[in-house]
Amino acid sequence: MRLEQYLVLKGNIPTRAYICLGCLSFTVLLAVWCVLTYGGLIPSLFLPSPSEVAVQFYRMLTELNLVGDILASIYRVSAGFLLASLIGVPLGLLMGSFKLAEGLIEPVVGFVRYMPASAFIPLLILWIGIGDLQKIAVIFIGTFFQQVLMVRDVAKNVSHDLIDTSYTLGANQRAAFLKVVLPAALPGIMDTLRITLGWAWTYLIVAELVGASSGLGYMIMEAQRFLRTAGIIVGILVIGLLGLLTDTLFKALYHRMFPWLEGRAQ
Repeated sequence: MRLEQYLVLKGNIPTRAYICLGCLSFTVLLAVWCVLTYGGLIPSLFLPSPSEVAVQFYRMLTELNLVGDILASIYRVSAGFLLASLIGVPLGLLMGSFKLAEGLIEPVVGFVRYMPASAFIPLLILWIGIGDLQKIAVIFIGTFFQQVLMVRDVAKNVSHDLIDTSYTLGANQRAAFLKVVLPAALPGIMDTLRITLGWAWTYLIVAELVGASSGLGYMIMEAQRFLRTAGIIVGILVIGLLGLLTDTLFKALYHRMFPWLEGRAQ
């Protein structure tokens, strides 16, 4: 394939080329990191070398409780995200399908979504303490309100022609919603879930900022307290890898569920 064929507006490229480009971007990033650290351009206190980070990762894996911290964070992110999705997706579908629901719910959701999730932490501690439930609630707040509005937009963009055609063919309102609106909106809902799951991972540090005794956010804060910069980078990289893994799983699920939309979830 010639270079011009890779530069077609909104055109697809071979899967192998797509993967190679992704590997190339990580290789370039690693090369820059090596030049800055092994070349002595940045002190180790501010940016440890890849080998120092690798040694710290092995130490945290074997001597410290890195696996336990990872499992604690996965549990909190999963619980907060699933709770947000179980409530947010149906609400978003209702808002996108019925103006009555949109007029009732959107003002409150649109108002609260501008409030930073971290601002709720003192109230959440006061209401439910400093256990896992408080951390799950922070992730829920950071994910739910954005998710509702994104699903609303997906449902709202379902073609009216499809709905009118279903009525012409004898469908009632319930059948039109279940057999037209929901299937047409499902690919967009999957995209929304994939994006908001990434947001849930970004709220992890905020959720584990106060009162935590485990988790990747707690581990990062402990490393910062003792100026273990390599430990901070290990925590950041682990969160990034976990986020990348979940994103890849969502993409694979998307392509399996909607093979006729190949390329849309890249």
